Amino acid sequence: QVQLVESGGGLVQAGGSLRLSCAASGSIFRINRINYMGWYRQAPGKERDLVATITSDGTTNYVDSVKGRFTISRADAKNTVYLQMNSLKPEDTAVYYCHAVILGGDYWGQGTQVTVSS
Repeated sequence: QVQLVESGGGLVQAGGSLRLSCAASGSIFRINRINYMGWYRQAPGKERDLVATITSDGTTNYVDSVKGRFTISRADAKNTVYLQMNSLKPEDTAVYYCHAVILGGDYWGQGTQVTVSS
């Protein structure tokens, strides 16, 4: 099995920045076969939505609302993914979840709260 652990959430003023991290641990066999990793977010009363993804070859994808403000990246070891969030807005407030697809299976982290005050 694989565990995903997020860190880096918190409270920030509008216009500020935060960097989220997600580390995968557990089965080395599965970690070496991560198809892609990404970040989702869920605001109160809303569904969980995609924010950004990065594939094993480094191809990235972003939801339109964060393009130009957020950057997803992976560490060389490929078991850690980051989300650099700049120019944060109150509407970015949500619980952010790390997600990985490994050999066709979905893995989720516990989530980390990001709160942007106006």
